[in-house]
Amino acid sequence: MGAPRDSIGSQVVKVILLKDLPGTGKANTVMEVKEGHARNYLIPHGLAVEATEGAMRTLTERSRAAQGRVTREREETEAQVKRLEGLVLEIRSKSGEGGKLFGSVTAQQIADALTGKGFAVSRKQVELDDAIKAEGFYKVPVRVRPGVVVRIDLNVIGGR
Repeated sequence: MGAPRDSIGSQVVKVILLKDLPGTGKANTVMEVKEGHARNYLIPHGLAVEATEGAMRTLTERSRAAQGRVTREREETEAQVKRLEGLVLEIRSKSGEGGKLFGSVTAQQIADALTGKGFAVSRKQVELDDAIKAEGFYKVPVRVRPGVVVRIDLNVIGGR
């Protein structure tokens, strides 16, 4: 009987998409496409592979590994959030009368202090609205991952 045919009579084959293709499908999905489209365009351009048993097994293993990675990242993020929530960060700076600082405490200084405490944080992750120019306690938002923001306690200590 041969390969399945679509409504026009063209042969249809199953492929696994390797990349997102607008109008066709998302990466790592099994699609039925016309044989000519698969043979002449998708497979030669590295956009798809034929959906053989081995390729299907590989797809399943890759999917399982990706799920494990997502779970591991979520657990690491949760652990880092818990550690950051209990942290009181102290930064010392020279100050004058009335607790006014000479200069200001910057996002870079906060990121450096967090790095010194064992947290891999860059200056861009510290979301300061305004520079800190006086002694005191502050709640500073730190973006751990996209969509996850933790407010850490910052104690700015002045001195001469």
